[in-house]
Amino acid sequence: MTTPATDSTLSALLPDLDEVPESLVDDAVLESFLAWARDRGLSLYPAQEEASVALASGDNVILATPTGSGKSLVATAAHFIALAHGQRTFYTAPIKALVSEKFFSLCEIFGPAHVGMMTGDATVNGNAPVICATAEVVANIALRDGAAADIDQVVMDEFHYYSEPDRGWAWQVPLLSLPRAQFLLMSATLGDTAWLEEDLTRRTGRATTPVTGTVRPVPLDFDFVYSPVHETLQELVDAGKAPVYIVHFSQRDAVERAQALTSMTFVDKERKAEIASAIGNFRFTSAFGKTLSGLLRKGIGIHHAGMLPKYRRLVEKLAQQGLLSVISGTDTLGVGINVPIRTVLMTGLAKYDGIKHRILKSREFHQIAGRAGRAGYDTEGTVVVEAPEHEIENYRLRERAGSDPKKLKKLRKKSAPEGRATWTKSTFDRLTTAEPEELVSQFQMSHSMLINVVARDEWTYTALKGLLRDNHDTRTKQNRDILTTIDLYRGLLRTEIVEEFEADTPSGKDARLTRELQRDFALNQPLSPFALAAFDLLDPESDTYTLDVISTVEAILDNPNQVLTAQQRERRGQEIAALKAEGVDYTERMAIVEDITWPKPLEEELEQAYDIFCESNPWAAEFDLAPKSVVRDMIEKAMTFSDLVATYSLARSEGVVLRYLTDAWRTLSHTVPPEHRSDELEDIIVWLGELIRQVDSSLVDEWSAMADPDKPVTEEQVAEHAFGVDDPTKLSSNPRALRRMVKNYFFRHVELFAFEKEKELAAMDDYLADPPDWPGAMDAYFDEYADIGVDAGARSPDMVIITEEPQQWRVRQILDDPDGDHGWAFEGVVDLDGSDEAGEVRLSELRVVQG
Repeated sequence: MTTPATDSTLSALLPDLDEVPESLVDDAVLESFLAWARDRGLSLYPAQEEASVALASGDNVILATPTGSGKSLVATAAHFIALAHGQRTFYTAPIKALVSEKFFSLCEIFGPAHVGMMTGDATVNGNAPVICATAEVVANIALRDGAAADIDQVVMDEFHYYSEPDRGWAWQVPLLSLPRAQFLLMSATLGDTAWLEEDLTRRTGRATTPVTGTVRPVPLDFDFVYSPVHETLQELVDAGKAPVYIVHFSQRDAVERAQALTSMTFVDKERKAEIASAIGNFRFTSAFGKTLSGLLRKGIGIHHAGMLPKYRRLVEKLAQQGLLSVISGTDTLGVGINVPIRTVLMTGLAKYDGIKHRILKSREFHQIAGRAGRAGYDTEGTVVVEAPEHEIENYRLRERAGSDPKKLKKLRKKSAPEGRATWTKSTFDRLTTAEPEELVSQFQMSHSMLINVVARDEWTYTALKGLLRDNHDTRTKQNRDILTTIDLYRGLLRTEIVEEFEADTPSGKDARLTRELQRDFALNQPLSPFALAAFDLLDPESDTYTLDVISTVEAILDNPNQVLTAQQRERRGQEIAALKAEGVDYTERMAIVEDITWPKPLEEELEQAYDIFCESNPWAAEFDLAPKSVVRDMIEKAMTFSDLVATYSLARSEGVVLRYLTDAWRTLSHTVPPEHRSDELEDIIVWLGELIRQVDSSLVDEWSAMADPDKPVTEEQVAEHAFGVDDPTKLSSNPRALRRMVKNYFFRHVELFAFEKEKELAAMDDYLADPPDWPGAMDAYFDEYADIGVDAGARSPDMVIITEEPQQWRVRQILDDPDGDHGWAFEGVVDLDGSDEAGEVRLSELRVVQG
């Protein structure tokens, strides 16, 4: 059991139970929580109080109340009660953004010293008594430690994810493997939970209390309309039903909708001034940031997972302050993100789920619709659903025809688009009244799960039997899983990852791992062991050795699909243009480019090594090797973050790009051993870390991963990152990273000059008062030489000279002409103050020199 915290802030918050009779302890703890709530002006709803009383009594609680009924406050009560008893409590959620949001919220309540976070790829204050974590983290702890896990309470938010095919196992495993823990399971859409109540009580020995109030504190009004979105929105705003969240099922649609609304007026001069004041000195550093800045100042927000975290958090902050009239976003609204709104306007009732285009499930519909109505502000929430576009057009045709039978008969109605699911008023009526689908077990056994179980101290057979024969599946499914597990186990024995030994067990044998598990096994880049093995196959004498190390690391990272698709599109476009210039006909061109994909350095070599690795490490086959070149592409083409986004038109996916670069930086930092680190690689790691920090200093995984994972964050860090402040360390304070950025910046000019890309060069230097005459310089150079080197020799240290002075750096980038004369160069002066302000290299002057 964790020792109760003694910090003065927490001591003032929690009750002193030393003098309280044991029979009154539960009441004293509950009364202390209620007093804390009253001090903050919070009055508990009956369902909240019922759940809190049950938690204080030691019961499990299944909280299935409607969205907007204050489940977060019940979660806080659970943590409060656990801390009062000196216990360790975990909050789990399905997405990292929600985990991060809860981390900051609980830091405010309990103090940063007592709150930690684990997301699988970053840990903050990992020994804290309150931990915010993704569900997979808790599931893997439960698999590895079983009943001995240092977890006394688990609060599982968005518990309907139990039914998700790919991830549902992570919501079930803690229920199966943590018999000492008290559970609080929360969701507005659980369906019938009688079986779950009985199961929880049997496993934990605790009573399980269902709290299922069906009355929303803020009732909802539903409407189905046949008017276009902009007309519907105007009516809602005019009727005083803003703020409105417009739900789309793709990020592209959400952004395009927001931009289409700029002709409408949503805020007056006073509100514009309030918005400008709230934004303050926030840095809109990227291409999309400039778009977002303009929209926000018109009272229009955008919210989707592809945005930079700092932008998404700023939108949430402005929404929480009531400054935005409209937010155009995606259906991620349904996953508990804190965007308080009055009206949900759904652009449809069908979505593409990655496999097919289908009608929303009842659970999905109610998760989204339930976000309407702000407790304490609204007496009613509004949910409006748009009819399909073809139905809106048909409705307008019928209106124009009136009641004239002849006109009605002649109507040429629009048909629904082929191959896409469509909906009607009947679909809407059904969804508004339908109960959520029943929870469905998604338990499955994998190599990584099996390895975690074998790592336990208890007898392996008993541990496996408990998981496989006492889970929530049918007997038939359990039998199949048992056979699968036997095959997996035999494979681990054959490859000597697991060994059997004599033991005092009914069979006379037990099993153990032959090697120690890494701290975050099966969470943080599970193929890291493969990368370590593959590094030994690379040639340290090769000119591309450092880039090959990077490519090996990139091959074990998750694919940033938007980036790869854009790279593929770019390569195909270039090839099509070349083939067209050669006179190849259209059909043949299309057939040729069909095989072109994104760049995959070392693909053949890595795939061969991976096949061999899987023979002795069968668990690795559960994961996909994915060769790609994003960081390598940036290095080879000397691109900044802005260059990468602009080159591949990724403004709508900046968050995806940054998340990938962060994963790459972290994995390079933590995975590549000293013997494979060149000075160049060390420079690249420093550069990449600084690039990430300058793009978005609010990315909690980025700043936390640089520190001791067991060390608490400070009050200052919480204040900086929780409220959207964007004030990274000055770029000039990291001269090693800046030096690399300066080299990249000048070599980027060399690359563009070599390929005669005048427009791109002009765009890079558009901030200069006196930019070079690039067309004239190109004409002069190419009159003298046929080409310019852009290979490893051209980017060698001898080709760039940096003279560092206190307020400015002078740079001479020599061009690698084919004759080796080296008379041409780019000379410039780095403006350190301007670079600090921009977060990227900025020059005060730049010129092309000859001789």
